[in-house]
Amino acid sequence: MQRRFHAPVVLPADASCSLLRDAVVDVDADGRISYCGPAATAPESAAPVTTLTGILLPGLVNTHAHSPMTLLRGMGGDLPLLPWLNEIIWPAEAKLRPEDVRTGMLLGSVEMLRHGVTTSAEMYFEGEQLVDAVLTTGGRVLVAPPVMELPGLDWRAQLAGIERWIDTDGLRFGHGDRVELGYGPHSAYMLSAEALRATAESAASRGALIQIHVAEAALEDTAVRESHGSVPALLKELGMLDGRVLAAHSIHLSDSDIALFAAHGVGMAHCPGSNAKLASGIARIKDLRAAGVAVGLGTDGPASNDDLDLWEELQLAAMFARLATGDSTVLTAADVFLLATRGGASALGRDDIGALEAGRWADLVHIDLDDPAFACGLDVPDVQLLSNLVWAAGSRRVRDVWVAGEQVVAEGESVKVDRAKVQAGVAETAARLRA
Repeated sequence: MQRRFHAPVVLPADASCSLLRDAVVDVDADGRISYCGPAATAPESAAPVTTLTGILLPGLVNTHAHSPMTLLRGMGGDLPLLPWLNEIIWPAEAKLRPEDVRTGMLLGSVEMLRHGVTTSAEMYFEGEQLVDAVLTTGGRVLVAPPVMELPGLDWRAQLAGIERWIDTDGLRFGHGDRVELGYGPHSAYMLSAEALRATAESAASRGALIQIHVAEAALEDTAVRESHGSVPALLKELGMLDGRVLAAHSIHLSDSDIALFAAHGVGMAHCPGSNAKLASGIARIKDLRAAGVAVGLGTDGPASNDDLDLWEELQLAAMFARLATGDSTVLTAADVFLLATRGGASALGRDDIGALEAGRWADLVHIDLDDPAFACGLDVPDVQLLSNLVWAAGSRRVRDVWVAGEQVVAEGESVKVDRAKVQAGVAETAARLRA
């Protein structure tokens, strides 16, 4: 149904990060935004009005996650990246059943929606189970089934499975285009040049997004650097950068690597929390943005972060960039808010989410003001209000969430699934994996 949302403050996430006072957002019957602007100039409408207190903003976009790993949260939590993967995570994942992935993703999706994260880009096994979980919670997902070369895994069979799925269901499906399918070649150190090239060609022929880990740990790609100069240089040589690409982490990049990303329109998923916890390094966000690379924010998996709260990544992204450059203005509250919304959508190559603009899906988040962070209320300068939201309140006051105009969180809880039941299912499954 058509609906009008009326709030004292709306943050549309336009390019200038403007703040609208006494504004409305109109949603059409398909779940898309038809108007966002001042209430005084809004078109006449007979649609029911939802009157909100506080702030209305677009759903946040998590550009890199492995959310079913809620099942593995806390395992090997003090190890560096490669030992953590080889000794803890991959052996545990070998025990997973298909239905386990659904269980883990249900909790991950509920966790994100309660934090106002309406879209996540996921790389994980058992994609059908993952998608079913997200459709159950009402979230939005870009799923990239992994392509990997490990004992017992056939990359050709994995690639063929992705091709069949896209050819059968299309790139996007579900009410409100809730699901987008893509490809998840894990990394240059986990795949041969033949496998990377084949993946690139398959994705390009279908116009699909590739999600791939790039230059996350300093020592992971030594052989690639010795033979090709860098991972981005190898990917360019294999034709992967000619298609739609989302490069996760991308910490250890040279100037020429950044120039390649910019020239080929590669999106970058910045995961400061996971990067710090695993001591992987600090990405060159200032230089990437200056070069024109589309940068979004990601949580990475809940076993390496260890949560799915993208608001924390806003704060960490700004703080690490300031420390790395010695410049306290290099990333402002407005900058990181846009990275988590409009910028994340751009990094994923999507212009239908991430902002409150006519034609985009009505993925909406309502923030109420019942918190010390907003003790001064709304009657403060715009820059102060945005600062209070980003630096002080974060996800604490997310009260209501809509995806494609459909309410999925009310008063801080999922309206689609029983969270307590979902958490109990994760606890039961996690106990079996530890056994």
